[in-house]
Amino acid sequence: MEENKKTVWLFSVGSFLNDLGYYAVFTIWPVFVTSVIGASVAFLGFVDGLGDAFVSLSQAVSGLLSDKIKKRKIFIWLGYFFAFISRLIYAVSTKSWQLIPGKILDRSGKMRDAPRDAIVADITPHRQRASAFGTLRAADRAGAASGLLISILLTGYLAYRKLFLLAAVPSLAGALIILLFVKERASQDGLSPKLSFEFFSRDLKIFTALSLIFTLGAFSDSFYILAANKLGIALKIIPLFYLIYLFFSSAMAIPFGRLSDKIGRRPVIGLAFVLFAAVNFIFVFFNSFWMIFLAFAVYGFHTAAFEGNVKTIVTEFAPTNFRASIIGGFQMLTGFAALPASLIAGVLWDAIGFHAPFALSFLLTAIAILILFFVREPDFNG
Repeated sequence: MEENKKTVWLFSVGSFLNDLGYYAVFTIWPVFVTSVIGASVAFLGFVDGLGDAFVSLSQAVSGLLSDKIKKRKIFIWLGYFFAFISRLIYAVSTKSWQLIPGKILDRSGKMRDAPRDAIVADITPHRQRASAFGTLRAADRAGAASGLLISILLTGYLAYRKLFLLAAVPSLAGALIILLFVKERASQDGLSPKLSFEFFSRDLKIFTALSLIFTLGAFSDSFYILAANKLGIALKIIPLFYLIYLFFSSAMAIPFGRLSDKIGRRPVIGLAFVLFAAVNFIFVFFNSFWMIFLAFAVYGFHTAAFEGNVKTIVTEFAPTNFRASIIGGFQMLTGFAALPASLIAGVLWDAIGFHAPFALSFLLTAIAILILFFVREPDFNG
């Protein structure tokens, strides 16, 4: 196996392991905080919101520092190690305030994304780049599905604290794999980066704007789960629906990456928007078991087409010496846009009805599709 492909696969294994650990405790986290620790739902919202904020900040800062010190690998393995430590903290916490440093470390572990994506873009030719990012996303989602299965199988048999300890192990393994086996290239010399958007091209600015609009309608998956239950899907069935979503999200990520390498990033991202609009259309107008099942499956196709290709097109808009900084800046902006998305959805749900958030999401997605026509893909041969 050539070195570049080996690096992508090592990153994919690390990503699989970390998501396996994260999703093994994903469904028990709210119950653990409110029932075992005894915190309020308001505290749960606070600590989760704080975590989301640190996701955005950590990605921007790690991207900037990665370009500045010309090192990337340290942020990747350290991100997985932070996730490992956070789950140990959860396991030994007895008071609500003790969860705060764990959540900060957990979500700060996302510092790995911008430097990792920059490495993948640097080592992968243009015509193979979306496939490489598709491989990463497939591994992410396969890890998530495996972790959710573990959670379903072990919840009720293992105490919550033991589950957190068990979930820490895959992230430690991922950190060691990156630390020991990934070789870092000597970085190119260049201008010292700064946290600025002056290096965002005209097309990247437009793409960022449409991404912000889209993200305001991309609320938490919790709303799809709640809506499915409100529409008559039994709670014990919904995890299986979510597994269907994760299955297609993983299985289709590489095919959509290959399609993007053949026909371009913009058509595949446009298709992803259409699929997302279809998901929300179903939740607005249908209530049958099989239509909601279809919505979760289509949602999986959407994320498979969307996530890897967004990473790809942003890396291709970025000058090489500022690649991690621009990726981090983009992720920071869209991350901050995600913060009010669920709040807006919740307010609309309570004030108008549960259909309202999905109608807004459909509208914002349609606007994003229209703006996408004004984005020109980078024109180069990699």
